[in-house]
Amino acid sequence: MLIEELADSRDGVLTVEEAVRGGLTARQIRHRVRSGQWIRLHPGVYLVGRREPDQRADTRAAVAWAGAGAVASGLTAAWWWGLRDWAPAAVEVTVPRARSRHLRVGVVLRRRNLDPVDLVVLRGLPVTALPLTVLDAAAALGNDSGRPLVDRALQRRVSFAELHAAYCRAFGRHGSPWLGRVLRQAADGACSQAERILHRLLRQARIDGWVANHRVVLSGIEYWIDVAFVVHRLAVEVDGWAWHSDVNRFAHDRRRQNALVLAGWTVLRFTWHDLTSRPEVVIAQIRAVITACVH
Repeated sequence: MLIEELADSRDGVLTVEEAVRGGLTARQIRHRVRSGQWIRLHPGVYLVGRREPDQRADTRAAVAWAGAGAVASGLTAAWWWGLRDWAPAAVEVTVPRARSRHLRVGVVLRRRNLDPVDLVVLRGLPVTALPLTVLDAAAALGNDSGRPLVDRALQRRVSFAELHAAYCRAFGRHGSPWLGRVLRQAADGACSQAERILHRLLRQARIDGWVANHRVVLSGIEYWIDVAFVVHRLAVEVDGWAWHSDVNRFAHDRRRQNALVLAGWTVLRFTWHDLTSRPEVVIAQIRAVITACVH
């Protein structure tokens, strides 16, 4: 592959070692830098082809500068995976503990030895695997934004088993106690924080006889009910905030509701606002349906 083609495949980023392997001499490299054809981003790492540096190039350059075994991690990896819409101002890079690297402006270095299963290459960039990325990013964001990120990942991208395995491999890292609590809450079968709130309200109200994430097959189609009172044929559905703008999810939920009603189920739907601002109304309506079914 020509040097220019290699650089194009990596958002314009090229290391001096790659340039030399491609046939350039040190003198030719210096000429390209002096003439402005190449921009030095880090020692031994260049932006090729008179490009303007952007976040993608900065990310690749930081990982290349950090050397063998380095990977993008934390919120940087979360952005690279598409878990977040914007990248942090400084590129976070994880390197092996034995790696000696001086601090660089615009780069945050983390030193830890990662299990090989937690390392992948995504679009040509070494990066932490998705389960570890979710945990690292959640720990960095904290309670308000970290929990929603875990919820969305569980709903769309990773399984609980994958997250738990990654947590066990990284046990003892910063944020482990908080992440452990988040995963214990997720282990009860709720796929979103809104569902977990509903579960808690039901337990506090001493309402039993319900099952989380109950599977039903109607006219040959499989559906899942957030909370099902099977004996009373009551389905309680949660419109969690993480999904309110998802058109496909909205349409699927309506088809499921129609199928349940036609099959003789009563369906109650509650929003995040219902669960957090007027939980007494939620419990009262659930009790009313249960009582009506008994009588």
